[in-house]
Amino acid sequence: MEMSNDSTIKKPKRLTSVVWNHFERIRKSDICHAVCLHCNKKLSGSSNSGTTHLRNHLMRCLKRSNYDVSQLLSVKRRKKESTLALAGVSYDEGQRKEDHAKPLAIKYDPEVKRDEIISLGSSKFDQDRSRLDLARMIILHGYPLAMVDHVGFKVFVKNLQPLFDVSSDGAVENSCMEIYGKEKEKVRLALNILQGRINVNIEKWFSIENAEYLCLTANFIDEDWRLKRRILNFVTLDSSHTEDMLSEVIINCLMEWNVDCKLFAVTFDDCSTDEGIVMKIKEQIAQNKPHLSAGQLLDVRSAAHVLTDIVQDATEALREVTHKIRGSVRYIKSSKVNQEKLNDFAQQVGINSPKSLALDCPVRWNTTYLMVEAALGYRGAFSLLKEHDPLYTSALSDTEWEWAKTVCGYLKNLYEIANVLSSNKCQTANVYFPEICHVHMQLIEWCKNPDDFISNMVQKMKTKFDKYWNRCSLSLAAAVILDPRFKMKLVEYYYSQIYGSTALDRIKEISDGIKQLFNAYSICSSLVDQGSALPGNSLPSTCGDSRDRLKGFDKFLHETSQSQSAVSDLDKYLEEPVFPRNCDFNILNWWKVHTPRYPILSMMARDVLGTPMSTVDPESTFTSGARMLDQVQSSLDPDILQALICTRDWLQMESEELKSSTSQAIALYVEAS
Repeated sequence: MEMSNDSTIKKPKRLTSVVWNHFERIRKSDICHAVCLHCNKKLSGSSNSGTTHLRNHLMRCLKRSNYDVSQLLSVKRRKKESTLALAGVSYDEGQRKEDHAKPLAIKYDPEVKRDEIISLGSSKFDQDRSRLDLARMIILHGYPLAMVDHVGFKVFVKNLQPLFDVSSDGAVENSCMEIYGKEKEKVRLALNILQGRINVNIEKWFSIENAEYLCLTANFIDEDWRLKRRILNFVTLDSSHTEDMLSEVIINCLMEWNVDCKLFAVTFDDCSTDEGIVMKIKEQIAQNKPHLSAGQLLDVRSAAHVLTDIVQDATEALREVTHKIRGSVRYIKSSKVNQEKLNDFAQQVGINSPKSLALDCPVRWNTTYLMVEAALGYRGAFSLLKEHDPLYTSALSDTEWEWAKTVCGYLKNLYEIANVLSSNKCQTANVYFPEICHVHMQLIEWCKNPDDFISNMVQKMKTKFDKYWNRCSLSLAAAVILDPRFKMKLVEYYYSQIYGSTALDRIKEISDGIKQLFNAYSICSSLVDQGSALPGNSLPSTCGDSRDRLKGFDKFLHETSQSQSAVSDLDKYLEEPVFPRNCDFNILNWWKVHTPRYPILSMMARDVLGTPMSTVDPESTFTSGARMLDQVQSSLDPDILQALICTRDWLQMESEELKSSTSQAIALYVEAS
């Protein structure tokens, strides 16, 4: 901008704009200059020129020096705000509109001088808001409640905001319970308005004092066809609790949330869980609400746990060999001389392995697999080391090396499958069938190994797997049939390889099971249309009178009417060609778009695809031990422990879903433009 010939400034004007923190005003004769403190460039400093050109210069100048200039753009907005809010996270939608501040991006720069720091203006301090913000921080990040009593924390807060009264951990506990109550009502409302069914996975936790806990998590697909999960309860089990009392604890939790009538499937973390628990849950639902039927409540067991169980059989069988490999790696890592010696031997036998030797973490089986795999690459070098180094006492025999090679090949397959199943925190149920079928086929092949050591080990693995397969194969198949890329074809493909000559009978069992489930949804849909059932209730509802002598009439009416009507949703869906396979396919989006075409089948798909086929978080996929609470958590009162764990899950899920929806909106905008 050109310099203007302003008249001589008779009276200095107060510099109120924030841009003057970055410019020095210099007057020479009758001309006023604004000199940039960052690049020394001279611009017009006349009051008639305003400050827009100065702001524009700063945008260019400060960007070149990686300075965050977003604060310059939001100065006017900040003056109107009384409090600050975290960007992208809304903890309490019920807060007053004026309590929310717009996101503020402030970058920490240790090189910025004190007089260059832009003042945020006079903000109104709110003790109650700050108290709740502190409680949310503790919940969200899992900090101990006692941190508010730490001297360092108190000093930090006093220097940051002297007006803030740091409460004791007891007061913070009350604040956490207050937040828990508000967030719980949000979750309850979301579950109450849900039109579909709810699937619950149940997982046991433990403490170092051997206390037991029960974690109940709801999984469901909402009206916008988004898969969601929420922890409902984290119950501390009394020492007097027995296995046969678990069903009572579970049903009480479900009734507390009023979702027992919406239950579709229950997933347990362990195949050894008593089969009678699900039957007792069905009976108690029918007893407590006789006008509802438990219907076809699915009993599912965690796929990740069965993988861990069969891996444990393999690692236990190879325990002595693994112990020697661990000792060999430890010996090599004990000195630089030993490492150089092994490298020399590796060169002599032509080994050029890209994998380095590393010790495993015994409780994480993937590290054990990777350790054995790396050691196998140096087998020839270890054999020479055995001949030339008398101090090396962990040498393996040729037979042990062969065992390690075979078992490592098995573990590699299981490792790859586990990675697929743990790639997403919220997997739809259709993902599991091909992976589990691959495990089944591999176990059948491994049983043919002529080595007694290997065949005995694999037989134990297959016994555990068969128990899981017999219980869950229908649930797995139902989910993949509802994947339009596969339908019945993938079941036919795998079953022909697994069962051979009896495959047709097995395929018919799956087909009949799917039709039976669909018929239940058809009956429920008819009753909803007639007003005698509510959507989302268990399948199917019946008359309120438990002594009704015409209980089977609704089913008879549906079946006889169906034969005279058009082709059903299921038949139409199965008869149409499969959808082409591609990497970008989103099954939930597909069903969302095709709901008008398959109104009844889409109801069934929503519930089946939302069934949790695994209860393990991705971070715990390869951990062989049980889920453990730390000592601080296990020392808490049961009520506050449940509040902290549940609320943390709700806040984290809300934040992740907000980020996901924002990313999807941006992607759609980019695609449209």
